[in-house]
Amino acid sequence: MENWSLFSLCVLLGLTSRWAVSFHSYSGAGKPPMFGDYEAQRHWQEVTYNLPVHEWYFNTTNNDLNYWGLDYPPLTAYHSLVCAYVAKLLNPEWVELHASRGYESHSHKLFMRATVLFTDILIYIPAVLLYCFYFCDGSSKQKVATALCILLYPGLILIDYGHFQYNSVSLGLALWGILGLGLGWDLFGSLAFTLALNYKQMELYHSLPFFCYLLGKCIKQGLTGRGFFQLAKISLTVLVTFALCWMPFLSDPKQPLQVLHRLFPFGRGLFEDKVANTWCSLNVLIKIKTLLSRETQLFLSFALTLLFILPSSLKLLSKPNLWQFKLALVNSSLAFFLFSFQVHEKSILLAAFYCTHLGFCLFLRLMFFLFVFFHSMLPLLVKDGLLLPYVVTSLAFLFLSLYLLSALERSTEEELRLGIYRKLTRHWLPKLNLSRIIKWKFWFSLVAMAVLSFTSVWLEPPAKFPDLFPVLVSILSFLHFLGFIIYFNLVQLMEPQRKKSQKKTN
Repeated sequence: MENWSLFSLCVLLGLTSRWAVSFHSYSGAGKPPMFGDYEAQRHWQEVTYNLPVHEWYFNTTNNDLNYWGLDYPPLTAYHSLVCAYVAKLLNPEWVELHASRGYESHSHKLFMRATVLFTDILIYIPAVLLYCFYFCDGSSKQKVATALCILLYPGLILIDYGHFQYNSVSLGLALWGILGLGLGWDLFGSLAFTLALNYKQMELYHSLPFFCYLLGKCIKQGLTGRGFFQLAKISLTVLVTFALCWMPFLSDPKQPLQVLHRLFPFGRGLFEDKVANTWCSLNVLIKIKTLLSRETQLFLSFALTLLFILPSSLKLLSKPNLWQFKLALVNSSLAFFLFSFQVHEKSILLAAFYCTHLGFCLFLRLMFFLFVFFHSMLPLLVKDGLLLPYVVTSLAFLFLSLYLLSALERSTEEELRLGIYRKLTRHWLPKLNLSRIIKWKFWFSLVAMAVLSFTSVWLEPPAKFPDLFPVLVSILSFLHFLGFIIYFNLVQLMEPQRKKSQKKTN
């Protein structure tokens, strides 16, 4: 009974925090002619409701792709269609073709946020609670603390309820996939992740770890016997799921090609806005977009992404256990964010989300990473009028992690997995206190982020450098992310396997 009471508290706090954000601003509010991500999601409902399927991804008289053209996989389009039917019942003006462009009202804002909340309740929150109950180590209170960290993390809440991105759908489906694999239900896990991939193409960030984990399990079972049949069943599950999701677009070869063209818009360039990845940061010193051809940029981004993904994926292939799998998910998503082509600043959410699932094992490092991620979103949140929620939720999350969850107390060298660093410094600096250095680095970074947040909001940049503060935020965040990907790779590649402590269920 105590466990259920604690998890009920998690659900209540998670729902309360999400609804509280509903009364704040949102992306593009009152900003014609495009009106931001709010209008994008509303427009997709308008398009999917009023136009036939074969026009959804094509530029036509009734579908101007330059005005928030649909650029997500089919499941996102189907989701928009379902929301549109509900919107039509409540108020037909919300999805009226052409006439509803730029529509804004208090009731429609509440409807849009209600759709996000509904998907959280249906897909995301149950997956988080089940994951924490079955696959997080420690006592019931520690499991509840992990669930609170995931459900109350302000990064996802402000993005989904300020930008209406429905990231909780794809992340929730992917988490159901992890649950399936962790419980030994490989076909269910494969199905769930395939649905996530067909909802948002950014789940490609996690596709190689899923592939390597499943292939590694099949190899261990023997590819000439049981493993081969298991691999065949997994492959069939994935193919059938893809076929069902894409069925309306398979009648004409031009249809799937056009959808793929919309999903991977290489013409947009190497990066957009001030994203905290390698290319945007390097572009401050070397104008990559000008000096290198588009083909060279593509090759470099592909090569570096593959270089940073392969070590953790190969380790996972040789040791397909849940701990290696979770670390590989973090390393893969970080590599994609830092080095891949055409990255958006919100994509770091994919790495942050899986960091929270490492639980109390690397707690201080995880809290550190989550704060850096949230800080990297500052320019976007300020632009969308979400400064007050940013400040309030940052302070609340800081209080939760440092005082209620005692993150600083879980900072010994063993808990932070600093064994590899100790081996490297043993001969030259045998008395070096690595855990104390991590603590000081944490506080120094918090102060730097606070100062930079203050200057970004209250000080005017020099006329010659109007983007000075967003660039500084991106570079500071990038340097931290680069350190994190090295750290998490070392933890996965160099340290011994953790002892299994996950619960079994029938």
